[in-house]
Amino acid sequence: MNVFVNGEIQSSENSKFNLNNRGYNYGDGLFETIRVINSKIMFWEAHYFRLMSSMRILRMKIPMEFSPEYLEKKIVELIKANHLEKASVRVKINIHRNEGGYYTPEDNSIGYVISTKPLENLFFTLNDEDYEVELFKDHYVQSGMLSTIKSNNKLVNVLAGIYAKENDFNNCFLINEKKSVLEVTNGNIFLRKGDEIKTPPLSDGCLNGIIRKQVIEILEKSDEYTLKEESISPFELQKADEIFYTNAIQGVQPITKYRKKIYTCVLAKNLIGKLNAKARLIEA
Repeated sequence: MNVFVNGEIQSSENSKFNLNNRGYNYGDGLFETIRVINSKIMFWEAHYFRLMSSMRILRMKIPMEFSPEYLEKKIVELIKANHLEKASVRVKINIHRNEGGYYTPEDNSIGYVISTKPLENLFFTLNDEDYEVELFKDHYVQSGMLSTIKSNNKLVNVLAGIYAKENDFNNCFLINEKKSVLEVTNGNIFLRKGDEIKTPPLSDGCLNGIIRKQVIEILEKSDEYTLKEESISPFELQKADEIFYTNAIQGVQPITKYRKKIYTCVLAKNLIGKLNAKARLIEA
């Protein structure tokens, strides 16, 4: 499999890793995960602006050539080099500040790697199998702007994932220092109670998710539901009729059980169809 390293295609087997890489040494980096269908990038504008915004938040120097057209061209070129033009592909862009310095970098220039991985299903599919989630309370995600970006600092997510695996759960809810529920380890959450839907605000520290944004846009146009971006208490989890999470690869994943509460997946089924309708418009 080939990867892009600083604008050049290299074999992933022969690509050299720099031990002074700041992303490795200090977590001084970020990443973007994107779904591409038949060489068409899903929701590329939203991904691009989130990537640029995240780099600015981390005070990285954005290269002059990093236009949306340049990066799109590099992604499609890599997909072609890996013979995935007619497939659904998970693309990951890793950005790191260039080596030099210790905690304080010598400069803010960056390096980057783009990699690909084929996906099983062409479009978003709904997994309606049993999916049980537990509340992770060992560590908190700090509210604030840094938690809203996809930085390399994801130890809380990693430890929550290990906790879920060790205790036979499919995932974990994460909470912030105010004990508000933010998200699961790999996506934004939405709670439905009757015709009211809640999702945590970015100010609580949840990820500024791309599919979160798409779902919010869909729900804001709906006459059937009322959407609120409000903090969610752990006590609300068992009162909800439906809970699901969203991310760029899975689309929508229904949660079927939390402790003794069993949930429906009515809205999730409806949303997956509308997301695929948006994706088909992009892919056409």
